[in-house]
Amino acid sequence: MKLYNSLSEKKESLNDKKIGIYVCGITPYDTTHLGHAFTFLIYDVLVRYLRFLGRDVTYVQNVTDIDDDILIKAKSLGISWQTLGKNETQRHLKNMRTLGALRPDFYPKATEHISSMIQIIELLLRNGLAYKKNGSVYFDVKSDKKFGKLSKLPYRAMLTIANDRGNFPLDPKKRDPLDFVLWQDGKVGEPTWDSPWGHGRPGWHIECSAMSMRYLGPTLTIHGGGEDLIFPHHEAEIAQSENYSGKKFAKFWMYTGMVYCEGKKMSKSLGNMIFIDDLLKKYSASTIRIYLLWHHYRSSWNYREEDLKNAKKIAVILEASGNSRRPIRSKTQETLSLRSRMSCGEVKKTLPDFFAAMDDDLNIGKAIKILIDYVKLKNANAAVVAKCGKILGLIL
Repeated sequence: MKLYNSLSEKKESLNDKKIGIYVCGITPYDTTHLGHAFTFLIYDVLVRYLRFLGRDVTYVQNVTDIDDDILIKAKSLGISWQTLGKNETQRHLKNMRTLGALRPDFYPKATEHISSMIQIIELLLRNGLAYKKNGSVYFDVKSDKKFGKLSKLPYRAMLTIANDRGNFPLDPKKRDPLDFVLWQDGKVGEPTWDSPWGHGRPGWHIECSAMSMRYLGPTLTIHGGGEDLIFPHHEAEIAQSENYSGKKFAKFWMYTGMVYCEGKKMSKSLGNMIFIDDLLKKYSASTIRIYLLWHHYRSSWNYREEDLKNAKKIAVILEASGNSRRPIRSKTQETLSLRSRMSCGEVKKTLPDFFAAMDDDLNIGKAIKILIDYVKLKNANAAVVAKCGKILGLIL
């Protein structure tokens, strides 16, 4: 299997037998929109396929349960930030279960790993890669000569993007406008934790460094998320993690494209958010899943109602194929036994084009088209259809 690695900017073979996957998860203040679902279903299929191939996969997806957006939204609703985070996380998990997504092996919350974050920050300070000022700690980007190796952006472009994504360049405690916060001093009315630098809370980037290495070790096989995380979030993660462990942080950097509505990125301010809760009132989970997986994971695309209607037709075809091949009662156990005994190699031999598509940078949309053509054949093997359906997260 080959996947596109954003670090090397080319497709590379994924040969590891033991695979650790970390995907940046939700900030639970407004979930689950179409972009969330697209990203997490892509990785859901990746995990399913790798396990089908016999790989030992550990899948970690985090929850950023403390963040400025959570605090602002909770205050506007008149509820605690903990209640908002819990409610939105449960809502998101319910949506993903409905869409057929597997639960990650580990689903850590940032607030449960503060001590690990402090440990990393302390080492960065000792090694001269970070500095403290009035209760806050910052990473000194100029101390890391490799900073920018993932995004490959010049300084001015990095600063522009960082400022657009929450960076405060005029912070008087910073040595450089691009330096990012590892620990921020506590503010009145906000939650804080004790640290060697006083009461405060962690910066966003350090959270994922701590959680990913806690469950997968210093080197991940695949680090994923939406492409808007490349900079500054993942660039900062690399700097923190590699300077802490002395090892390569991730072998593959894998990104999903952006989902647009009316030609613009979905955002609350524009009022163009498409939520899964709303779509489920009109379409089946299979329809939504097929609609999302039809797009190649690296492509950015625009939401269109017409495409959902087409996905509904495809879902009907695939679901009908499962019903038409449902064994009679006396043959049920025999058929289930056949399906369980059919090896990976046998399935791949029967429908090689399906697996060639999956092996070529996870071309799920092409694989679905191949499966549709196959189920229309009179001699289609029910066991093969069931196995391929399971890889895609569809019950056929």
